[in-house]
Amino acid sequence: MRTRIAIVGAGPAGMFLAHLLHRQGLDCVVVERKDRAHVEGRVRAGVLERVTVDLMTHLGLADRLRREGLVHTGVNLACDGGIFRIDMAELTGGASVTVYGQQEVMKDLFDGAEARGIQVVFGAEDVALHDLDTPAPFVTWRSQGLAFRLDCEAVAGCDGFHGVSRASIPEDAIARFERAYPFGWLGVLTEAPPCSDELIYANHERGFALASMRSPTRSRYYIQCGPEARTDDWPDERFWDELCVRLGPEAGGRVDRRPTFEKSIAPLRSFVVEPLRHGRLVLAGDAAHIVPPTGAKGLNLAASDAIMLSEALAEALGTGDETALDRYSRRALARVWKAERFSWWFTTLTHRFPDMAGFERRMQTAELAYIRGSRAAQTVVAENYVGLPLE
Repeated sequence: MRTRIAIVGAGPAGMFLAHLLHRQGLDCVVVERKDRAHVEGRVRAGVLERVTVDLMTHLGLADRLRREGLVHTGVNLACDGGIFRIDMAELTGGASVTVYGQQEVMKDLFDGAEARGIQVVFGAEDVALHDLDTPAPFVTWRSQGLAFRLDCEAVAGCDGFHGVSRASIPEDAIARFERAYPFGWLGVLTEAPPCSDELIYANHERGFALASMRSPTRSRYYIQCGPEARTDDWPDERFWDELCVRLGPEAGGRVDRRPTFEKSIAPLRSFVVEPLRHGRLVLAGDAAHIVPPTGAKGLNLAASDAIMLSEALAEALGTGDETALDRYSRRALARVWKAERFSWWFTTLTHRFPDMAGFERRMQTAELAYIRGSRAAQTVVAENYVGLPLE
């Protein structure tokens, strides 16, 4: 098989990139280890920045998003039961976010790929990347007992944190920056109306909580838990009790405590590699960086990576000037680090750390009180939450 660009990984970064390349007339093939049902069914982020919404509109994939997405013009912060709202639209000149789950985004991307003839190879086992430091790299894999080879001009590594792409780069060729947080998020889904029309990020002395949603009839809730916690430790009754305490009496009193149908625990980490290019391999999405889910930047960074990478690949392959790939790395990383900063700051502001003493706790509550009373501070939060513009 031959194509111009091999994309490894059919998650958000890979599929957004495939659609952008197709729109530019650049042939690509997406190679994915799992099947479509697995990729599409992963419960992930649900808050889309304006850049991501604009991208789906640009690609002609926003019909369901416009019908079913929930536009939010504000976000709520809570501290020990007291809640205040940040009016994002008023503070940013009309910007908003849209609640629309990653599962729905992936369905739109896959349906669009089928309709447009974008080739996605599912069930690719033992994927390996070869000759990345030459003008003729290639990708190999096995499927149903057969061996396959895909020759290309460039490889886009979009296969996530545990994928083969980043692992194919020599250790001495990249720098890693990482912070693992000493807690996780226990999340549940329930078929019940959400307790609030907009998201509530709660800081409580017992730990963080988040009230979110996927639709007017489906709620998504999270609480901070220990790194060794198991879902079996948290039957529904215990979860609802703890959530309502952390949200406070106003929001907690509105929680509809119906049975949950999905329950999972996600660890939190911040992670970035530099640079995002090695020879003819370029990294995007979770293969290049991970953010804590506080602030919902992961999927949105994947979308902005895809935009910048598609432009760089078109220039590099069209003109033969490979420095475009280096410029992609610098441009994408500038945005990534700003998102990492906001996600790290928002996490430290809202979570209870194991070694947190009285002084650190007072600093959290003082900062939240300052944000509540300062238009300038609220503007900083709003600008970052709706998403910084592409540069």
